[in-house]
Amino acid sequence: MKKYLPRLIEDDLTRQLKAAGCVVIEGPKWCGKSTTAKRFSKSAVELQRTKVLDLYRTYLTTEEENVLKGERPILFDEWQKLPELWDHIRWDIDTNGGRGQYILTGSAKPIEDKDRHSGTGRMAKIVMRPMSLFESSESTGEVSLGDLFREVEKISGRSEISFNRIAHLVCRGGWPESVGDDDETALLIAENYFRSLTDADITNVDGIKRNPDRARKILRSYARNISSFASNNTIQSDILATEDTLDDKTLTSYSNAFRKLFVIEDLPAWSPKLRSKAVIRTSDKRHFVDPSIAAAALGASPNDLINDLNTFGLLFESLCIRDLRIYADRIGGSVSQYRDSSDTEADAVVRLKNGDWGAFEIKLGSNMIDEAASNLIKFKQKIDVNQVRELRFLAVLTASDHAYRRSDGVYVIPIGCLKY
Repeated sequence: MKKYLPRLIEDDLTRQLKAAGCVVIEGPKWCGKSTTAKRFSKSAVELQRTKVLDLYRTYLTTEEENVLKGERPILFDEWQKLPELWDHIRWDIDTNGGRGQYILTGSAKPIEDKDRHSGTGRMAKIVMRPMSLFESSESTGEVSLGDLFREVEKISGRSEISFNRIAHLVCRGGWPESVGDDDETALLIAENYFRSLTDADITNVDGIKRNPDRARKILRSYARNISSFASNNTIQSDILATEDTLDDKTLTSYSNAFRKLFVIEDLPAWSPKLRSKAVIRTSDKRHFVDPSIAAAALGASPNDLINDLNTFGLLFESLCIRDLRIYADRIGGSVSQYRDSSDTEADAVVRLKNGDWGAFEIKLGSNMIDEAASNLIKFKQKIDVNQVRELRFLAVLTASDHAYRRSDGVYVIPIGCLKY
């Protein structure tokens, strides 16, 4: 049995169990939700098991008093398979009070029900993603995202991840089952996830029958457009190169299903006040919850990425966005991106609840650091600091070796040195 590696959501889960009657952990399949949740629960109902699901369906119709029996907190694993639980739990919290009574985990959003209560004030939600490089013990963690917001004068660190190894980590992804396995097995696990996603999950998520081959083609097109602002029309045209027909409604149905499965996780735009007359672009940037999904969709091996640095760079950016999202969540922040009509960009903008913010450019190679730093400084000059809080840092996130602060104040940080 594999050793359990601590997850960064654990502190948030501890806090939320003290504040809410029920905590809902959402995220893609295989990212470790159940394993972590079981460490915080005292009893568990595994609804992914057919016999257990059938039993609880019976309880809901004939023996409601048995639905919520168990030592608290009770974990209902894959609760979306029995969405009626939501209102039962909400009623119990309203009636009997108490915090930290339930944990729900779900790898898909439940089928929408307009009559289902929102759960505001009773239910707290936490997002769990595949493992960051710090969680998988591959980042040294010598540079802290939280410290950057405190504007430290100097940073230092040396990544232990080679350039070639980065390519493997992109293709392997952050799936807990693959971390620590030999390279061949780890890559096979990522491929199996992709196959399960397109063969079964795409239909099981809402009961709508979908074509696995078409699902793979749509994800492949998303993968070809990863880390870009490709429109739905662009993706549709890309797919039509190999597909006879694909209307807007069908593409939307498949895309929404992948979002319900927490697989597609596009990066929203940030819209601050500007000094210039440039127009801010509000399109989302295409990303998956984990870069291994894109690699599997493209059929790309680590060697393929090393021989195609353009694709490697785009998937590397998506890996960095995954980690930044995980680290930002840990410190109470959020991640977005910026682009305007003059093509000034910031690949990632991390904002805290108090309004503090910092910006990243993400570059695979060290030969692009100077250009990236220059772009960040131009970006900074466009922001009207009288309308938003002054930024705390600018940083270039790379696959290089050493962390340091440049003479112009821009940090250079290997992804293999970063933590929350």
